[in-house]
Amino acid sequence: MTNTETTPVVKSENMSGAIGQAITYEKIPTTIFPDSKEASRAVAQEIADLIRAKQKENKGCVLGLATGSSPKTVYAELIRMHKSEGLSFRNVISFNLDEYYPMEPDSVQSYVRFMKEQLFDHVDIPKENYFVPDGTVPPALLKEFCQSYENRIARLGGLDFQLLGIGGNGHIGFNEPGSLVNSRTRLMMLDNSTRVAAASDFGTLVKVPKKAITMGIDSIMQAKRVVLLAWGERKAPVIRQAVEGAVTDSIPASYLQMHPNAQFMIDERAAADLTRMKTPWMVDNVVWDNLMVKKAVTSLSFQLHKPILKLTNKDYNDNSMSELLAQYGQAYDININVFNQLQHTISGWPGGKPNADDTNRPERAHPAKKRVIIFSPHPDDDIISMGGTFQRLVDQGHDVHVAYQTSGNIAVADDEALRFIDFVVDYNQKFGIESTKSTKIFEEASAYLKGKKNSDIDPPEVRYVKGLIRRGEAKATCRFVGTPIENAHFLDMPFYETGMIQKKGIGEADIKLIVDLIEKIKPHQIYAAGDFADPHGTHKVCWDAIAEAINRLKHKNSMKDCWVWLYRGAWAEWDSHEIEMAVPMSPDQVMKKRLGIFKHQSQKDGVVFQGEDAREFWQRAEERNRGTAQLYDQLGLSEYEAMEAFVRWRF
Repeated sequence: MTNTETTPVVKSENMSGAIGQAITYEKIPTTIFPDSKEASRAVAQEIADLIRAKQKENKGCVLGLATGSSPKTVYAELIRMHKSEGLSFRNVISFNLDEYYPMEPDSVQSYVRFMKEQLFDHVDIPKENYFVPDGTVPPALLKEFCQSYENRIARLGGLDFQLLGIGGNGHIGFNEPGSLVNSRTRLMMLDNSTRVAAASDFGTLVKVPKKAITMGIDSIMQAKRVVLLAWGERKAPVIRQAVEGAVTDSIPASYLQMHPNAQFMIDERAAADLTRMKTPWMVDNVVWDNLMVKKAVTSLSFQLHKPILKLTNKDYNDNSMSELLAQYGQAYDININVFNQLQHTISGWPGGKPNADDTNRPERAHPAKKRVIIFSPHPDDDIISMGGTFQRLVDQGHDVHVAYQTSGNIAVADDEALRFIDFVVDYNQKFGIESTKSTKIFEEASAYLKGKKNSDIDPPEVRYVKGLIRRGEAKATCRFVGTPIENAHFLDMPFYETGMIQKKGIGEADIKLIVDLIEKIKPHQIYAAGDFADPHGTHKVCWDAIAEAINRLKHKNSMKDCWVWLYRGAWAEWDSHEIEMAVPMSPDQVMKKRLGIFKHQSQKDGVVFQGEDAREFWQRAEERNRGTAQLYDQLGLSEYEAMEAFVRWRF
């Protein structure tokens, strides 16, 4: 199939209640929620209502279930309903979409294990009622197994409800690009991008299976109801292709446009590239507040490849922005206003410039020397995400503290830990150091790693060793930047210490660690990670703990002088209209930041958590920082080598 241009459709109802008709570019019913929690609750409620309706009819409820990060909160909410509201799963029969092949069911990466930990072990579904493709079936019997999986579903009357996630390449289940609309349950070769994205779960790309058993496109399309979930900005491009683009085998999720009862339920970040979110003035009437004006003008500038100050009335009128002209006057006046606002975000003084007029600066001039806390979810997020600003704050004399929220131990490869252990053991032997408790820990960790299986979870001894490696690298970065080691605070938040990718939710102990640090430092500035691409990821959980801590402390006098700035990670940047402080970097500063990132040796050359991007963190960070500077240059502002950008959170 080939792609065609997206065609807008006039809807009969008005989406905003304004006079006239709204236009939609969406070919699948799509509901956008403020966040993944609200969306997950809505989906869980729909599933619960279906289960109860089937119970009243004395019928079984046949569910198609998905794995991955997207449905976790749905399952958590279903568990809550079971325990608090008496929702029974006795009549539920479930079929999972897929499983890696080969895969032992007790492996940490097994979807059998995932489903038991995330749902089945916590509700009253009979063990004989849930089915996951068998990753241990001999190759000669695979075809027969796949057919029997289909037959079992058919005998039950088909799936009443199918829950889906979506891959970065548009796959649903493990139906990779190229999958045909009539495909059924089968063995599938995994796309390289899918394997790279899964490398974090397996520790290294080499260990990721190259195949998987998956229900086919036709198997999914036969479900009576299909709901697809997507969270975070990383899913935004593929969501737009699936929802607004043509039906094509290159984006398997686009097949859902042909389903009579399919719906996408996504959060605002995943919806960011949809026309109604990216350029809402093209869809319906909008409220032209300041943020919307900035968004529209910068978008028009990028679209036409013209600096802001060169945009004309005709440009506005030709691109559905005539209402903006009607409300605010000539393009020239609007251009000047937006240009000035963007110009005022640029500052080489992230802590404020002493003895300067700060009317149009992003930060206050007073106090001239500020106490600063940089919250770093992992032991390298500080230098990767805001290393240039970190350096500026130190060089300009501020009292900079870094709070490393987690140990980051699961991101250390086993061979890296063994190398570290061998050094300690050899050193002790060389100098005749007697066996101590710490030496015993290293020896036990070494013995475990040498016999480790894929299904094993690292014990505390190994996590301790891996955590020490990350801690030492963080200290090295602080020394490199010039921050006193006593200003490095290793919180080791308990939610993280499970030894697995799956973490616990934040608890009182996690929040208290942050409350105590803030009360001790009494900062004028807090920097925190604001990239929430994965709502179940470490960055989001760490931010939730910070936000709760600040909410508990905001009534105190010391917090009235505290400003909170959010940075992004190595994968994405704030949109240009959102940025409230942009810190420029010279070529020398870019190089110094790179050298600071190099201090994290365990995260170089085959880092565990590559994601879908195979480049090293320093490469991603530099491209992002240069890209931000290029955006400012394209808008007609000063040209810099690189920039780090921040958005202020007003509590």
